[in-house]
Amino acid sequence: MRFIRILLLALLIASPAAAQRSGNYDIVGRNPDGTEYTGTLRLQQVGISSFRISWNIAGNLIEGAGMVSGLMLGVVFQLGEQTGLGMYELRPNGELVGTWTILGSQATGTETLRPR
Repeated sequence: MRFIRILLLALLIASPAAAQRSGNYDIVGRNPDGTEYTGTLRLQQVGISSFRISWNIAGNLIEGAGMVSGLMLGVVFQLGEQTGLGMYELRPNGELVGTWTILGSQATGTETLRPR
């Protein structure tokens, strides 16, 4: 019986919904050119492993979507006419730490999302 409880707990912890939570986050980031930025992010779960994402950086609203797999969140977003991609790792403290780029770029930016 104890083994079954442990197995069920492990499955719950490993599920996409448990790996990430909907909510608001504070952003601290660095652009590919090295400049820093701050902002907020809204993460809204819309499926078992899919999310709508809204970044608000310097008054600019950036819309995107994401998918959780294990402890990783992959995202795609539009930055004007350019497509952006990112990968974030969920940390034990609830932060998401990752890198992002613009499709075709030779550089990456970094971003840390802290739950509010």
